[in-house]
Amino acid sequence: MSLHPDIRMNLARSNVLLIDDNPQALEVLASIFRGFGVLRQVKCGSAAEAQTILRSREIDLIVCDTAMPDMDGYDFVRWLRREGPEEARFSPVIMLTGHAARSTVESSRDCGANFIVSKPFTPEVLLQRIYWVAKDERAMVRSDTYVGPDRRFRNIGPPLGVKGRRKDDLSTHVGMAKDPNMDQDEIDMLLKPQRAAL
Repeated sequence: MSLHPDIRMNLARSNVLLIDDNPQALEVLASIFRGFGVLRQVKCGSAAEAQTILRSREIDLIVCDTAMPDMDGYDFVRWLRREGPEEARFSPVIMLTGHAARSTVESSRDCGANFIVSKPFTPEVLLQRIYWVAKDERAMVRSDTYVGPDRRFRNIGPPLGVKGRRKDDLSTHVGMAKDPNMDQDEIDMLLKPQRAAL
């Protein structure tokens, strides 16, 4: 499952916030993003540190571990979506987890994250999710019980050139027409009331 060869992304001007309490995991993540061409990245060892950064810097993408002491990734994303700085409130968030149980995935979805990636992951998988986030056209929803991207996106399908996980995923690419377009007279004839044959 790789990106379409014609797909190009320039991440050099992106401001990425990386949050993980494990220093080694944080350094590996930073190295992967350097490999993606991300020159402006901020590494945080805690959600509290990330909160301070978000109050003073513009961030384009947040990559956050789910399991952290004091404030875990879910609480951080809930804070971001409800109480974070207005300009950062709807920044895309990719959650990272070492245990991708159904409850973990649901918790990530329900706290307002855009996507979740299971550890260990390859740089290619992470890059695919970044591409999905960049092309994601879901509206942001604000309600009493949920703030984040609209969770209903199953039928939209994966971005062009990315193979979906489900066998019934639709492509966002419509493709070329197989037949010539009808002119307006032909359309009108199809819609015109006809006398029924008895």
